[in-house]
Amino acid sequence: MDNKDSEAEIHPLKTEDVKAQENHEHYVERRIVKSSGLSRLSRWRTAAFFISLFLCLIIVFAFSFIIPCPERPVSERTWFQYYNNAVPYPFLAIADVSEDKVQDVLFAFKSGNSSRLNVSCLDEGLPSPCAFIAAVSGRNGSVLWESPAAEEVQWLQCDIQQLGTAAGPGCLVVEKPLSLTAVSLNTGEVLWRQSHGFGANYTVLTPLSVIPDVDNDNVQDLMIFITKEGQVKVFIYSGRTGQQVGSTGSLRVDGTARHVRLQLHSSSSYFLFYTEKSIYAYSLKDLCSTVVGVEVNLPSFQLDSHLEKNIDRATHLLSLLRFEDIRYLAKVPGHSRDNILVVDSEMAKLISTKDLHTLWTLNVSRVLSEPLLGYYKPDAHGVVLESEIGPNRKKVMIVESESGAVQWELKLNSGPGSPGPATLPTADHRSAFLMWGDFQEPGNETRPRAPLQKLYLFHPSYTNVVLELRNSTDQIVAFTGESCPCSPPARSCRSTLVPPGPSWSLWVVGVVASPAQRLRLCFCVLRLQRRCSSGAVTPATCCCGAPSPERGQAPCP
Repeated sequence: MDNKDSEAEIHPLKTEDVKAQENHEHYVERRIVKSSGLSRLSRWRTAAFFISLFLCLIIVFAFSFIIPCPERPVSERTWFQYYNNAVPYPFLAIADVSEDKVQDVLFAFKSGNSSRLNVSCLDEGLPSPCAFIAAVSGRNGSVLWESPAAEEVQWLQCDIQQLGTAAGPGCLVVEKPLSLTAVSLNTGEVLWRQSHGFGANYTVLTPLSVIPDVDNDNVQDLMIFITKEGQVKVFIYSGRTGQQVGSTGSLRVDGTARHVRLQLHSSSSYFLFYTEKSIYAYSLKDLCSTVVGVEVNLPSFQLDSHLEKNIDRATHLLSLLRFEDIRYLAKVPGHSRDNILVVDSEMAKLISTKDLHTLWTLNVSRVLSEPLLGYYKPDAHGVVLESEIGPNRKKVMIVESESGAVQWELKLNSGPGSPGPATLPTADHRSAFLMWGDFQEPGNETRPRAPLQKLYLFHPSYTNVVLELRNSTDQIVAFTGESCPCSPPARSCRSTLVPPGPSWSLWVVGVVASPAQRLRLCFCVLRLQRRCSSGAVTPATCCCGAPSPERGQAPCP
């Protein structure tokens, strides 16, 4: 110890150098240990990154090439369903039955048994033949369900959102003699069936009306009107069970009545009953109270003060309106409330429901079909009128609802039993107009032609162009159209073909009765695409009414 102290006294700088060197060696050693730990951590992070990347690539390649694409139902552009030994009823409805976001087709026919499914009339305790309600897929025409529903069908309505104990969507079948049958929209199962006897010589007023819940079972109820011996009888039935609610209401009218339901504003609902010379107005609350026997409290209902002051409280006549020969009455939406269009034998009048004054008149005689609403201009209502202008000749007019000005017209040959027009909303906030007839070019009107029913399409984008879609010599029992919100069918699950520019898809569905009790249900999709370069509208070929290949004639392309 003394030696070290003496040496430190003799060589003080040497001692400091030794200590500094020892400290440096310890620092370097600690740094090497620390660097080694960081290096191992960095290698672990790098390995984890590449492993994650490798797993992600495996998953991507597996879904892209190894795992096949899920098969999608094929949406055919045109399809047919043939029913032998079947007689169609003039009812056709469009609804999403299979809940695949594609509209399906519902119709009624009379037959001894189902031609597609193992179902017969005896399964529901009905005599054979009976009326079947059928639903087929809008994609390819495959049968979704067929259900024997009634002996004879007077009316079929499939826009009812709540029926049965499950309060699901359904169809209501009105049978003759009068009975009501509720059928599930999704399965075709009979939810309930109720019979009601009204004797003979009655007429059911259609469409049926869905009203708020009156019997407090949390399901919407149904209001049905029948006319008999100068009276309109009112019935309310439970949407859950089909049982009658209350008693029978009776309204006195001066002839054979028809009706229109008005929605004057969001919480004001009225029914107009019209005969040849008179129009009667009843509020929904008045009708419900008449049937139930006590005042019914409808929380969402309010009386319309403007219309109420023009109703005679004793007779319910609209006192300011007088007519001689009412053919049709239709509601026309206005800016804030519905107005009424009255068509008699000589002219059409639009009447304000606020003060009952005439907004405009249009000379039009012998109207052939009920007025139809569409859009000639974007978001501006137009009225389609068909009037007879001579033997087997008619004129189709589109009239502006605000002014009564004729915006477009077309003259066609038309035989008896020709279907009425249809309108289809398109993506540009206007409508495509479908009409039946036989157009002859000027100068060829006198040349005799074979009787044909041709389907024409008109869109306001091209006022001088009318497209002939298809023709048929068979009897067309029912006809309707619907806008199709679906996109074009994809080639694979990794690519979707979307045509450039604005396009619209329109569905045209028809029930055609051929000779020898042969029924043909035809469907076609028209994809209308506006091409910016040429400005033309190109439709797909519509094969509704096309001849059957079994008759040796060419099938649809």
